[in-house]
Amino acid sequence: MSDSGTQATQARTIFPGHPAGLQTLFFTEMWERFSYYGMRALLVLFMVSAIENGGMNLSDPVATAIYGIYSASVYPLTLPGGWIADRLLGAQRSIWYGGIVIMCGHFTLAIPSTYTFFLGLLLVATGTGLLKPNISAVVGELYPPGDKRRDGGFTIFYMGINIGAFIGPLICGFLAENEAFGWHWGFAAAGIGMLFGLIQYRLSQSWLGSAGQHPSLDPLDPGLAASRRAGWRKVRIGVALIALTFVIIATGLWRPDPVAVARWTTGFIVTVAGLYFGLLFVVGGLNRDEKRKLTVIIVLFFASAMFWAGFEQAGSSLNLFAQRFTDRMIGGFEIPAAWLQSVNPILIVVLAPV
Repeated sequence: MSDSGTQATQARTIFPGHPAGLQTLFFTEMWERFSYYGMRALLVLFMVSAIENGGMNLSDPVATAIYGIYSASVYPLTLPGGWIADRLLGAQRSIWYGGIVIMCGHFTLAIPSTYTFFLGLLLVATGTGLLKPNISAVVGELYPPGDKRRDGGFTIFYMGINIGAFIGPLICGFLAENEAFGWHWGFAAAGIGMLFGLIQYRLSQSWLGSAGQHPSLDPLDPGLAASRRAGWRKVRIGVALIALTFVIIATGLWRPDPVAVARWTTGFIVTVAGLYFGLLFVVGGLNRDEKRKLTVIIVLFFASAMFWAGFEQAGSSLNLFAQRFTDRMIGGFEIPAAWLQSVNPILIVVLAPV
């Protein structure tokens, strides 16, 4: 990061002792998480809701499988998202365009149609893959190498994530489960939240200085232009393949079973991970000490996978449990089931200093 970029980010200090750009990223991520978790709190409930109640009337296994496929797709999409930022756009523009795609996805979900529902999920997942890895990277770039404030900056940023995750289900859930509004008002509220994030990002983007402003490629590389053309060609091919797959499914030429796809995807991931670590352990040329360290990595890898698999039950099976088997009446008011999704993030915010 250049000295001029560092000075630019230190021109104003919103969070005492931290670069002003942290405020830009804090609120952008807060609104993005507002939209993500606000929609997530509604997703399965909307899919299993009866048609006369505005839902899709899907069975629990199908609804939770679709939720699982959507949630799982967000993580691998961060790989091309990071690549696009590094090679083509730079992190700042990737955040901007990713936010626009997310916003369009939520507004597409607000249109009452099966086709727009799945298109909206695709857009939200794609936009999240472009925004999520790059906004965290820019937080790190706000600080010079070795700056002790960096850990504190990430802690503040993490609080923004949880504040958004707390507020999102409250607002989106209230609108979605209120008879005066309905599910699609909840999805629209998520899009409006992302719109707020984009507006404040654009208004305060200058506070980021040079952090994440340009791709990481050497501008003096004589082959840079050809590399960028090849990169954009790959992006166009990828977008075309995704669009073609969506059209094939939407037109009924191929009707995949979500439950089967979820099971196949799980088996594929476990098999690939097992083969990778197994080959690395057996034929990777590692000595005894390296194999011992690899064993620790393998244990942590699968333990982390199990944890996140359980964590994501909050939006699926635990959400259904809250709706069907929880007494949510306080006086004459029934708490929307989606509101219970706000318990985890607010506890993180409250208990983090303890």
